[in-house]
This record gives sequence, C-alpha cells and structure tokens, in this order.
Amino acid sequence: MNIPSQPSIPEFAIVGHPNEGKSSVLSTLSEDDSVRISPMPGETKECRSFPVIIDNKEVIRFIDTPGFQNPRKTLAWMRQYQGDDRDLITDFIRVHRDNPAFHDDCALLAPLAAKAGLIFVVDGARPLRNIDRAEMEILRLTGRPRMAIINCKDADSIFLEGWQNEFRKHFNAIRLFNANRATYSQRIALLNSLKAIDQELEGIIASVIHAFRADWQNRNHQTAALIVTMLSDSLLYRKSVACPLGADEEQLKEQLHTKYTTFVSKRERSTHQQIRKLFKHNIFNLQLPEQSILRQDLFAAKTWKFLGLTTKQLTMAGAVSGAAVGAGLDTLAAGITFGVFTALGGAVGAATAALKGKEVLTGVRLLGMKLDKQQLQVGPVTNVQLLYILLDRVLLYYSHIINWAHGRRDYPEEVPKDGDQEEEKKGYTSHWTKQERRICDRFFKELQSRYLPDRDHAEMELNILLREKLREISEEE
Repeated sequence: MNIPSQPSIPEFAIVGHPNEGKSSVLSTLSEDDSVRISPMPGETKECRSFPVIIDNKEVIRFIDTPGFQNPRKTLAWMRQYQGDDRDLITDFIRVHRDNPAFHDDCALLAPLAAKAGLIFVVDGARPLRNIDRAEMEILRLTGRPRMAIINCKDADSIFLEGWQNEFRKHFNAIRLFNANRATYSQRIALLNSLKAIDQELEGIIASVIHAFRADWQNRNHQTAALIVTMLSDSLLYRKSVACPLGADEEQLKEQLHTKYTTFVSKRERSTHQQIRKLFKHNIFNLQLPEQSILRQDLFAAKTWKFLGLTTKQLTMAGAVSGAAVGAGLDTLAAGITFGVFTALGGAVGAATAALKGKEVLTGVRLLGMKLDKQQLQVGPVTNVQLLYILLDRVLLYYSHIINWAHGRRDYPEEVPKDGDQEEEKKGYTSHWTKQERRICDRFFKELQSRYLPDRDHAEMELNILLREKLREISEEE
C-alpha cells in the first residue's frame, strides 16, 4: 500500500495512561487550557487535535489519543506480522478496526499511520511495569520518530533510573518534564529536543521554534504597550467637581479620592486581564496563590510596604521627577489611608493649615487636589512611588501568568507567610539599575509636562525598557 506523504504541519501524538500527565503535557505544549484533565481511565475514546496557531497560521499540531486497550495482544500480533514493516500500522488497523476490543488501540495508532511523531508520557513517581514495556515495544515497532517524557515532580525519584534505562532501548530522545510547572524556557527546550528524534524533522521543528519565539516576543511587545498605557492613564488622571462657598470640602475631597482609587484599581485589573488573554489563559479560573502580594489591594499599607522603591531610592527618584518624596516616605511607614494619602500631593499638614486661614484659595494642593475658582480638582499624581508600585504589580502578575502552565490545575496547600521587614521588597523595580530607574523617573516627569514630543520620547524609552524586562522574566528558569 502507498505510504502517506509527510504532512506540511508537524504532528505529534501524545500517548500515555490516564492520571500520568498526558493531558497536562498536551495542554501545556499547545497552550490550551480547554484540554480535559481527568484521572478516570477511558475518558478519551477518539483522537482530538490541538493545533497551535500563530499569526493565523497553524505551525504544529498535538493529538490527544486514547490509552492502549489490549497492548499485550497488539504486541503479539505485531511480532507475528509477516508483511512489509512500512505497512505494519495500517495493516493492524485494517484487520482490527471493526473489533470493539481493539477500538482504542486502532484510534491511538491512526495518527502514527498518518506519519505523526509520538510523545510517550509516563509518571516517573511509580515503578516500571511489564505492561509499560509492552507498550514501549509497540511504539518502537511503529518506526515513528518518538520521544519519551518522564512527567516527574521529583528528580530524585527512586524509579527514575529504571525508566531512563528502559526508555533508552525504545526511544530517540528522553526528557524530564514537569507539565504542571513548565516555564516558557522549558517548553522551548522540549521543542528543541524534538529536533533530535529524526533528522528530517530538524528543519521544520526549527521553524516552529522560531515562530514560537517570534510570537512570544510579539506578546511581550503588546504587554509592554499595555503597561505604558495603563501607567499614563493612571498617573495623568484628572477629575474636578464644583466646590461653592459653604460646601463640605472634606466630603468632596474624600469622594474625589475614592473615585480616583477606584479608577486606578479598575484600570489595573483590566490590564491584568488583557495580559492573561494575550498568554492564552481563557477558560480555567486561574487564581493567585494566597501568599501573593497581588491579593492585597493596590492602596493597602502592605502593598506599599513590600512593593516599589526603598526610602533611599525614592529620595533619588524625587531629585529627577520632582515628586512629593516626603509624602512617599510617609506611606512607607504608615500605609495608605485618606488621612495620610499623600501619594497624590504635597504634605497634608501645611496645606490644611493654609486652608483654615483663608476663605478663598487658588492653586492650593491637598492630597493632589487643587481648589481653584470654586472647583476642586484631583490629579495628576505627584508621587513617583505609585508608578513603581503599579510596575511591580503588573510585572509580578505577568510572571505568574507566563509561568502558570496551561495544564496546571492545583494550588499549593501550605501558604508561606510574608516577612515583616520593610527592607524585604518583593517586586522587581527596587532591583533595577540606577539608569533603568532614571528612565521611569523621566517618564513620570514628562507626564506632567505639556510638551508632547518629550512625553512621547519618554514613553518610547519606558516601552523599550519594559520589553527587555519582560524578556528577562520570560527566560528565568
């Protein structure tokens, strides 16, 4: 019989037992959180394709397969087969396709008959069994390019060496891969390993990897643009209300303050959700771990304590940006309440004293608020610390999203507690170089400027910096 031609789209059938990581590997490699992950045997009866689409073009295809139904009988038939080895799979399917006892075996082998490569997934935490050896021998006899993945959470498993020794007899490549914890770099490394299983696949898999990298870079560029836009919207926010003589100024100020914090919090959440969508987390209810600082409100005291710049760094930032550094230092120690929310303006005490002494004021700032011709205005922000806290939170969220494998469905049971030391900053920005922080400071300063060309240049500088930082986070192991 004629051998089917090599497909233009590389295909890999994912083979394995239920509850051993097959579906998790499939979901993670295809970045598809719609893959059903179930410990119940027999859930998959037919093959299902999971294409990876980049720029509206399919670049690689992974195929979910049922488990073996009668591996010993299948192997016995193959060992007695007298025909052309190239027809082994198709002849097996032809002979057995109408026999219900071999339905799953035929379905599993169908992609291999169509010239798909295969990835065999096992749980390295359990011992090797004779049934596993039978299945490996079947896969070897197919003659298809094949990789074995040991889905093992513990690299020190006492069974690991046994699996590796047996795999060397049957597979072209072997890789340890924790599908529930795989990072972007580890997924790329696995794809690189696929190049080694067959020389004919080297070029096409190299093209797939190139497409993956280009797509990831494009997502990072889009993420950087989303972050810059969020920062601009949040830091340039202005709102004003009428404040006639005799009006309750304190109540109006509190209302403006609440509207602003609500606006920024919603704007931040919207950006986080856009980033989540960019990295294809669409279905599973991905939640932040209990210990994450991101579970704290943006304006909570704990957030301002553990994120943003240190006191010394804030002082240096103020020299560049002209921010209300003293106000920022207050928040480091006291947290954020309406009474001390000086992140939006100058010192409260001096402004309050001035208000008491005058009936009509023009241009007096109070919590970033200005009373001008009976109009009370809030914004724009005058404390650079808010910029760094928003940056830390979005970068922490990005790191969480890209490193949450699509096949992961669990959460840590034990929750570590945060420390209480102020110096234990948990974000990224306090570890940036002075030059990198100066880019942020100039961006903050130019937001307050009316000269748009300088503002555009500062936004471009920050965008380029963020692209590099996102790349660094992506490549962390």
